[in-house]
Amino acid sequence: MEPLKIFVVEDDSIYGKMLKYHLSLNPDYDVHLFDTGTEFLKNIYKNPSVVSLDFRLPDISGFEVIKKIQEFNPDLPIIIVSGQEDVSTAVDLLKVGVYDYVVKDEDTKERLWNIVKNIRKNLDLKKEINSLQEEIGKKYEFRKIIKGNSPQIQEVFKLIEKATKTNITVSITGETGTGKELVAKSIHYNSNRHRKPFVAINVSAVPSELIESEMFGYEKGAFTGAITRKIGKFEEAKDGTLFLDEIAEMDLNMQTKLLRVLQEKELTRLGGNSIVSIDPRIIVSTNKDLNNEVIKGNFREDLYYRLLGLPIVLPPLRYRGNDILILSKCFVDEFCKENKLNKLVISIKAQEKLMNYLFPGNVRELKAIVELATVLTNTDTIEENDISFHSTSTTSDFLIQEDTLQGYTKRIIKFYLNKHNNNVLLVAKKLDIGKSTIYRMIKNKEL
Repeated sequence: MEPLKIFVVEDDSIYGKMLKYHLSLNPDYDVHLFDTGTEFLKNIYKNPSVVSLDFRLPDISGFEVIKKIQEFNPDLPIIIVSGQEDVSTAVDLLKVGVYDYVVKDEDTKERLWNIVKNIRKNLDLKKEINSLQEEIGKKYEFRKIIKGNSPQIQEVFKLIEKATKTNITVSITGETGTGKELVAKSIHYNSNRHRKPFVAINVSAVPSELIESEMFGYEKGAFTGAITRKIGKFEEAKDGTLFLDEIAEMDLNMQTKLLRVLQEKELTRLGGNSIVSIDPRIIVSTNKDLNNEVIKGNFREDLYYRLLGLPIVLPPLRYRGNDILILSKCFVDEFCKENKLNKLVISIKAQEKLMNYLFPGNVRELKAIVELATVLTNTDTIEENDISFHSTSTTSDFLIQEDTLQGYTKRIIKFYLNKHNNNVLLVAKKLDIGKSTIYRMIKNKEL
C-alpha cells in the first residue's frame, strides 16, 4: 500500500513536532513538517495527500494558502488547525471547501488522527472506484464488445467515436435486441465522463404514476409511504450519463416536465421547494420512429428536437450478413468459458441454418439460440438439429428480407417442408402446387 503523504504546516515548532510525531506512529503515514506557508507552497509540487494547516501563520494568511492549495489541486483535503475558536471563521472555511476545522486543545492530536484516518479510508475507496471504472472502461472498448465487420456496424462505430468526443445528446434507434443499452454504455465509458455514474431507467417499465418520483425523487412525507427522502435518477446520475430507455413510451404530461428539466438543468423533488442543479449527459433510445410519434401526436415536437442530438440507428441483425456467424462464434466461446465446457465449433449446415433465419429478436435472440444449442449438442460440434427457433414474430417479418419471387418461392416451400417433416404430398396440397415441382427443386438442390 502506498504511504499517505501528510504535510503539516505549523509555525509553533514544538507543537508541530508533536503533531508530526503523533501522526508518524502510523507506519503507513509519510509526514513532512513546514514552519511557514511560503516554505510549504514551495514544496506543494510533491503532491501531498493531506494538508494540516495552522490558520494563523506569520508570513501569509490562511485564506491565501487555501486558495493556492485549491488552485494546485481542488480535491486535496485541508484540515485547519487553529488556536482560535471562532465559529464564523470556521463556517467561512467550510464554505470555501476545507475538509475539517480543529481547535488547538488537549484533544487536538486525537481528533486529527481520526480525521486523517477517515480521509485515508475515503481516498482508498476513491482509488478502488477509479480502478473499477478503469476496468469497466476497458470492458466497454466498443470495437471489442460490439462484434461485427459489416458495413452497417462499421458505420455505427464511426458514430459512437464521434459521440465519445463531445457531450452531445445521443438518440439511439433500433429494434428490440439490437444492443441499444450496450451502445449507450460504450459511449459513456469511452467519454470524458467515464469516471462518473452511468444510470439507466427503462421508461416503459415504470408505471406512469410513479415515473416522476423515479426520475426527480421526492421528499419525506411527499405522499403516503414516503418515509424518507429519495433522490431520483437525474440526481443519481449527477454529472455522469443518464440513459432513458424506450423514451417513446413516456406520457405527454411527463414529457412536458422532462423538457423543462432539460432546458433549465435543475429540478425540484416531489413535495419539496429547494431547487437541485443537475447536469448529466442524456442518451435516449427507442424502438419506434420518434418523428412518426410526433406526427401522430404521441410525442412533443419541442422535446423531440431537444433529444435528437446525434442520431444512431442500429441495424437489425438480418441486415448484417456474416456478422451472424461472428456473433454466434463469440457467444458459443463465451458460454463455454463461463461454464467450463470444452470448445465447440459450429458445423457448416448449422451456420447455413442460422444465416437463413430472420432473427426478429436480433442479437438477443441469436445469443439465446446458440447458448441453447451449446447445451443440446452431444459432441464437440453444434449441428443443424441442435439449433431451434422459437420465434414469436408475425408473418410480416418474412417480407423484411428482400428477395426475388423465385427466392421467396423457395423459402416458402422450404418452410412448409420443415414444418411438415418433409411430407412432399402434404406440402404440395397445402400450397396448391404440383408435387413434381417440389421433387424437381429437391433434385436440382434448390431446396
